Amino acid sequence: MPVNPKMHLVQNLLDVATIEQKPTRNGYGEGLVKAGEADPNVVALCCDLTDSTRTQLFKEKFPDRFIEMGVAEQNMASVASGLAAVGKVPFIASYAMFSPGRNWEQIRTTICYNESNVKIAGAHAGVSVGPDGATHQAIEDLAITRVIPTMTVLSPCDVEEARKATIAAAKMKGPVYLRFAREKTPVFTTSETPFEIGKAQVFWDGPADNIDVAIIGCGPLVHNAILAAAKLEAEAIAVRVINNPSVKPMDVRTIIEAAKAARAVVTVEEHQMAGGMGSAVAEILAQNCPVPIEFVGVADRFGESGEPAQLLEAFGLGVSHIVNVAKQVIERGKYLKKS
Repeated sequence: MPVNPKMHLVQNLLDVATIEQKPTRNGYGEGLVKAGEADPNVVALCCDLTDSTRTQLFKEKFPDRFIEMGVAEQNMASVASGLAAVGKVPFIASYAMFSPGRNWEQIRTTICYNESNVKIAGAHAGVSVGPDGATHQAIEDLAITRVIPTMTVLSPCDVEEARKATIAAAKMKGPVYLRFAREKTPVFTTSETPFEIGKAQVFWDGPADNIDVAIIGCGPLVHNAILAAAKLEAEAIAVRVINNPSVKPMDVRTIIEAAKAARAVVTVEEHQMAGGMGSAVAEILAQNCPVPIEFVGVADRFGESGEPAQLLEAFGLGVSHIVNVAKQVIERGKYLKKS
């Protein structure tokens, strides 16, 4: 199996029946506690969603460093900016639809414009939120955060990476947006898997001199990308899968190297195709290495109610969809070479 052993992925990577599953939001709660243990200035604020966002773990461990804001996301962002101004490291948490959705202007002006050291945790992102439906399914959040100057944007692939991303966010200076999912998803990295803000990792690689397509993903759908790579490999199609949790800043070098090796790229994310991680990849390639590129994401529509697995299929985010899009972009590349 062409998984890079240096990445320390789990052994049952492809076994969907036995692989452990946990929500990435759990990693936020665990990481927040670790960050609080390491730095007494870390504080947590939440908008009446302490259990749902897993901020409850921090509240129980450090009750004197937790502030319940009620249903007031705009106020929470402004209060957090004030706390940062006096040396605290505030983490603010809500559903992503409400933060950074509802309080975007406060995040832009009171946090990012002032380069305040505030960390924004957006839980329940993507369509896999499920029955809550369109009003609670944030599929525009990467777009609205990555365009703000001074903002760092992270979309971890599983609970382990979510924990590491939260700890890393606490250590760096400046605004950070952390994106988390509600549903249980495969845990396919380990405590030893590298994580660094601004870096991507190759999780699956075919022959270095003969890559047919590079699949670049972020969030839990990276596991779907790996499953798609296994199916493509069975058809003698060589794939490189890149886990790209750092949406901003992005690992430009790794993205360009993959594009040069494969000459065809697919991006995968549980987000609108417009403005998200895939758009950021396309911007890099347009400037440095133009190649055929296709996007797996939400195609300019709102979410809807349903079971998480059903919604991923209905919105074209399943393994079979990634396989089909990969074949399409490879054919585009062949056509362009001929012409």
